Amino acid sequence: MLMKNRGKSFTGILIISLFLSITLHAQDAGKKKLTAWPVEGKIDLNGILDEPEWYKAPHATNFIQRELHEGEPATEKTEVAVLYDKKNLYIGAWCFDSQPDKIIANRMKRDFEYEADDNFKVIFDTYGDNRTAYLFITNPNAARFDAMISHFGESYNVNWDGVWNVKTTKTDEGWFVEMEIPLSTLRFKKGEKQEWGINFERVIQRKREEDLWEGWSRDGTFTMVSRAGKLTGLSGLNKISLVELKPYGIAGVGFAKDENPKILGNIGGDINYLITPTLKLNITLNTDFAQVESDRMQVNLTRFSLYYPEKREFFLEGKNYYNFGLGHRMQPFYSRRIGLAEDHSVIPIIAGARVMGKAGKTSIGAMSIQTAKKDTIPTVNYSVLRVKQDVLKESSVGFIAISKLEPGRENYTYGADFTYFTSHFSKGKNVAVGGAVAQTYTSDKEQKTGTAGKIYVDYPNDFIDFYATWEYSSFGFNPEVGYQRRTNYQMYNADMRIMPRIAKIGLVKKFNFKPFDFNYFIDNATHKMQSLWSEFRLLGFETKSGEEFEFNLQRKAENLTRPFEIHDGVVIEPGEYWFTDWELQFSTFDGRKLYGGLFVNRGGFYNGNQTITGTQLALQPNRFLKLSGHYARHAISLPAGAFTVHEFSGRIDFALSPDLFGSSLIQWNNEEDAVLINFRVNWIPKPGTNLYFVVNQGYDTENKTFVSKYTTVQLKLIWRFVL
Repeated sequence: MLMKNRGKSFTGILIISLFLSITLHAQDAGKKKLTAWPVEGKIDLNGILDEPEWYKAPHATNFIQRELHEGEPATEKTEVAVLYDKKNLYIGAWCFDSQPDKIIANRMKRDFEYEADDNFKVIFDTYGDNRTAYLFITNPNAARFDAMISHFGESYNVNWDGVWNVKTTKTDEGWFVEMEIPLSTLRFKKGEKQEWGINFERVIQRKREEDLWEGWSRDGTFTMVSRAGKLTGLSGLNKISLVELKPYGIAGVGFAKDENPKILGNIGGDINYLITPTLKLNITLNTDFAQVESDRMQVNLTRFSLYYPEKREFFLEGKNYYNFGLGHRMQPFYSRRIGLAEDHSVIPIIAGARVMGKAGKTSIGAMSIQTAKKDTIPTVNYSVLRVKQDVLKESSVGFIAISKLEPGRENYTYGADFTYFTSHFSKGKNVAVGGAVAQTYTSDKEQKTGTAGKIYVDYPNDFIDFYATWEYSSFGFNPEVGYQRRTNYQMYNADMRIMPRIAKIGLVKKFNFKPFDFNYFIDNATHKMQSLWSEFRLLGFETKSGEEFEFNLQRKAENLTRPFEIHDGVVIEPGEYWFTDWELQFSTFDGRKLYGGLFVNRGGFYNGNQTITGTQLALQPNRFLKLSGHYARHAISLPAGAFTVHEFSGRIDFALSPDLFGSSLIQWNNEEDAVLINFRVNWIPKPGTNLYFVVNQGYDTENKTFVSKYTTVQLKLIWRFVL
């Protein structure tokens, strides 16, 4: 009955929302337009912008502040021009600065932390769908960051690495950008004449200033391409074809305790082919992930499973095509299930194929992977098909189908979802309403099928940010190629933030109050509370200089139906437990040479108490080096026993140039009694080609000793050929 009533309510909300969308007038009128300029000669990529075409081309000017003073002209002049030839797009940016000695540029490696530096961004909506886009960012050091944007600007696939290049120069007039983006890096619709969405943003960090060419409302974001301007003048781009070969080779040696050294070697690679200008076929053979950074060590003090993010480039490149509307607690497709055992050991991938891209208004992600037999684990085929159709101005509907097939056993997940979204609701506000439903089938389970679903409403805006959702998972829901933190539950959530800006308080950029934020879980088996987490923010603010502060009160509850061993020999008995915490968070602006943060949470914990203290500190003396460390301490006292958990991680990031950089990561905690060290160097001799040098070491620290468990040293070369 509960689901039936909620279904009627949800249908009503959807009908009202669709009506509002249809009655709103078109938003394209009045948007800024920039004409791309064709070039016949060669553009010398050096950051100087001295070719005559840069001055013949129309320039984007008149940038407007989003921060700190919304709607006011930018305090420093910025101009941008776009050129193109048969193979490349070129973006030139003149970032004039009256105080060039105060420009902030501390990062230089690929996929740098751009939020802390002066930077320039360009975004392309090549499909013209107001939903998906390509984002490119650089800073005065010519560092590169790129991402695939989806879900109306809210979802970033930062692990998408396009093939492109950029050079910059700095003078007493400011800093200047020259980007070269091969057309083969982008996907766009067929047509002799193209019109894309485009926008530019410049950030001046010492002023905390964000200047946009178009769409500078604080209720939007730069990545919300429905608010972008238009790029016109592109023609003759429909003949782009690409066959890309990316073979790899690995050589190395591995040492393990009480074992003879092993010679490591492997070969394989990928073949990429553009079926159409907007659809790419990828075939992978003997896929390898030797260059992947180690997982972060986590200590689990809950009764639910931990989540580890995907780090393998093959699965990260097009992950946005497989996103589904059930949310992060129930992911029908979780790529870490492929090629990794439960103990995180590697299962070889024999081969795989996938198709990703867009055909008209339809986004497609299809993939099939075959893994090898290893020990008692049989060979398995994993397949997924995700299709999403654009509807209305900014909305979508879609479905997903996933299978895991092994000898004598089958597991399937299938479902449908929809999102209604508008970025022009009532004076340019954002509103989203959505939902999803999925079912699983497992051939050898007594309860062969199960269902899960979600309904949500979202109002993500500058002054008021509100989100509410209801989700459920039945007893038989079993997505074996997915992830779910809990099973057989219902969850109610509502979260509201009020963020006023008070001009009279000069040091504060904006406040952040939270009247309520709660997650209430019900156990479907007992129909009783399973968990409650709620938070009330008494005070939160961000300063104009970049500092952030929060003071929160939290009310929590857990209802245990069976004993829970939280630590060796420390058992919490069944029962209902309520406790209250207070929490303090503070961090300084990470654009400084020295910055850090502090986290303190203290209060009840089941029938005892807990104090969590965390601190982080980072030093970046120059653009070549950054040192950082993080320490967390969990002190828990319960009637059954008291214990303390210590976690430490330290990191060294270095960059000799934007194409030669690396890192060293060391981790330790007293629960694992282990130290893990990961050292990586990445050299990019040319865009798309990578050479990696990787060392992984593990040490046993039990009984206060420091004993080597394993060491692997590997060299991996990935070379890119275009036919």
